[in-house]
Amino acid sequence: MQTQKIQADLLLLLVAIIWGLAFVAQRLGLELLGPFSFNALRFLLGALSLLPLLFFFKAPSDHSNRQLLISALAAGGVLFLGASFQQAGLAYTTAGNAGFITGLYIIFVPLLGLWIGQSTTINTWLGGGIAVIGLYLLSFHQLTAINRGDILEICGAVCWAIHVLLIAKLAPKVDNLRLAILQFLVCAALSGFTALILESEQFTLNNAINSWLPIAYAGFISVGIAYTLQIVAQKNAPPAHAAVIMSLEAVVAAVGGWFLLDESFSLLGILGCSFMLIGMLFSQLPLIYKRDKSYA
Repeated sequence: MQTQKIQADLLLLLVAIIWGLAFVAQRLGLELLGPFSFNALRFLLGALSLLPLLFFFKAPSDHSNRQLLISALAAGGVLFLGASFQQAGLAYTTAGNAGFITGLYIIFVPLLGLWIGQSTTINTWLGGGIAVIGLYLLSFHQLTAINRGDILEICGAVCWAIHVLLIAKLAPKVDNLRLAILQFLVCAALSGFTALILESEQFTLNNAINSWLPIAYAGFISVGIAYTLQIVAQKNAPPAHAAVIMSLEAVVAAVGGWFLLDESFSLLGILGCSFMLIGMLFSQLPLIYKRDKSYA
């Protein structure tokens, strides 16, 4: 049992590394493709890469195609908004900033949950307060030079939080793998349609071919492989380990941006990222303790 937990933790660490480096791939993808063009190709490839899993995971006997389609349209629409804000933001901010700001969805989830009658704890408010201080140090300490990319990333983080709440509501009602594939296809379709209108000059076969590496990483590896590894790992991973390990995605994004894109943080930026990471983890403490008891 202990060996399975260690293996699961290592898989989750690999997932966090893959997802953190995806911010680097997404930023590189903007060199030739617009945000919507890149997302269209990325999520299409991600959906296609998951199709073989359908042969191994059969749909439940009570599977409803109508409910699945409605759920996929809703989840795919929110996914489209989150991915669009995130990818557009990367045109104006660093991969490191994007990684840490996106991670704020961990705090936004319980706060937005208040609107639908869910309760939260004092740790959420304290963690959120710490994270806001970190966000101020990272992005807003100079009010005359607010980075528009960071603003877009915040909008994206809110959308990711809404997506998490929506998936939590939909997942028990439909087959999760088929929901994932269909929502990726919906997101790809919406992104492609928008790209044809706004990015027709960039959305070309030549640019897509020349951007094959970041598209392949963000689509096949980040979506296809990492999604599959997450499913396998979380069967045996205690939630405490999963919560902590997955938050390292932001750190990996910062390190990847520094190492591969020559990005850097100021001293205030480093301090801000530290506060944000502490706030994210602090907000999860009660949930981590409560869920982890079931694994004891």
